[in-house]
Amino acid sequence: MRSEEVAHYLRDNPRFFEEHIDLIANVVVPHPHAGRTISITERQMLALRDKNRQLEGKMGELLQFGEENDAISVKMHRLAVGLIAARSFQSLLHTLNFHLRDDFAIPHVAVRLWHRPEGSDELPEFADVSRDLQAFAETLAQPYCGTTSGFETSGWFGEAATHVRSQALIAMRNSGGTIGMIALGSEDSERFYTAMGTIYLERLGEMASVALARVLS
Repeated sequence: MRSEEVAHYLRDNPRFFEEHIDLIANVVVPHPHAGRTISITERQMLALRDKNRQLEGKMGELLQFGEENDAISVKMHRLAVGLIAARSFQSLLHTLNFHLRDDFAIPHVAVRLWHRPEGSDELPEFADVSRDLQAFAETLAQPYCGTTSGFETSGWFGEAATHVRSQALIAMRNSGGTIGMIALGSEDSERFYTAMGTIYLERLGEMASVALARVLS
């Protein structure tokens, strides 16, 4: 019989070794990590140990992800409390910058708002933004993460603009309309990358939008 036929027969007759238990002791297979041969029972034990090690590794990864998410949630809570406590536009900006830089280690933060209230001409947060960028913000179903190349937002980071290699752009919305954008910049080209998760960035945009609308109303 060919080996394929033997394998097919054993698959169709899973009770074969129960009926011929003495054969198991005589079946030998190569050791997966050495040059000697071992019994099929020992080989099964080794396979189970390898599988357990893989499961332990996966469990360790899941625990690490859980701890990281818990830490981020704590930081987001601190930021939310700070934004709620802010009573003026300037204090809100200070709170936003402080938490993003100190808690989240984001070195460069810039905010732009489309509608300029009276007396705000000197503030960079109300500097002119191109119609193209405003239209781009309208299309953002989720934050943009990636390169700064081709974006006028790179100029929002001032003297650090030439050193910023990646950015996250978060559209801020209130009452269904886009009111502005938050730009986060990093010298690390992999800090904000195209395929990264954006759930916390989305929450940041929602919190900042509501807080800014409150202090500017």
